[in-house]
Amino acid sequence: MSPALSSPSFSPWLGLAIALLIITLYLGSWIACLQLDIALLPGWLILLLMAFRTFCHTGLFITAHDAIHGTVFPPRRWVNDGIGAIAMALYALFLYPVMREKHLQHHAHPATEADPDYYSNAEGNPALWYGQFLWDYLQGTQRWVVLIGMTVLFHGFHHFGHVPFSNLLLFWVIPNLISSMQLFFIGIYLPHCEPPAGHQNIHRATTLHLPVFWSLLACYHFGYHWEHHEYPHVPWYYLPAYHRFPAS
Repeated sequence: MSPALSSPSFSPWLGLAIALLIITLYLGSWIACLQLDIALLPGWLILLLMAFRTFCHTGLFITAHDAIHGTVFPPRRWVNDGIGAIAMALYALFLYPVMREKHLQHHAHPATEADPDYYSNAEGNPALWYGQFLWDYLQGTQRWVVLIGMTVLFHGFHHFGHVPFSNLLLFWVIPNLISSMQLFFIGIYLPHCEPPAGHQNIHRATTLHLPVFWSLLACYHFGYHWEHHEYPHVPWYYLPAYHRFPAS
C-alpha cells in the first residue's frame, strides 16, 4: 500500500529547502563556470561540469513543475508559485502561467488529441515529436520572450560581462538543450508513447523501472511517470516510495 499523502514526512519546509538548494546550485555553478579559463581544464573535467550543469538545468524545470502541482510550499500559494516562476525563468525565460496551463491540460487529457504534449502523427518518431513539442511551447508572447530574451542575455554576458562564447555555450546553452531532451524523452516520449499492446491505464502512461539512484540521475525520478500521474501532489523526491518494480 502506498504511503498516505497526509504523512508527517511531507514537510512543506523540506520542499522549500530542496527547491532553494537546486536554485542555489544552479546559480552558483553557473557563475563559477562562466568565469573558468577552459584552456586550463582537462577535457574530462569540462564534460563533468557540463553534465553537472545539465543536471542543475533539469532540476530547475522539475522544481517549477512541482510548483505547478503545488508541492514546493503548499501552505503559501504565492511562495510556491513565486519559486516556480523564478525556476522557470532561470531555466529559459519560460512564462510560468503559460507552462502551468499547458501542463495541467496534459494531466487532464494525457496522450490524447487534447494533450498539448502529445502528437499522434509523431508516434514512433521522437525527433518529429521533440520538434513539435518545442515549437508548440514557443507560441505567442512566450516565443518572443524566450527567443529575444535569451539572445539578449547571451550577447549581453559576452559583450558587457566579458564571458567567452565558449563558456556560454559549454556551460549554459548546451546543458540547457540537453536538459530539454532529457525532460522530453524521460518525461514525455518514453512514458506516453503508445506501447504495442496499447495503453493499459487511464493515465495512458508507463513507468521506467530504474533503480532509485539512476532514476534520480535520469530525470529526478520523472521516469516514475505513472506514479506521478496517479499521485500528482507527491513531490518528485518522494516518488520512489510510490514506485513498485514489476514482479520478476
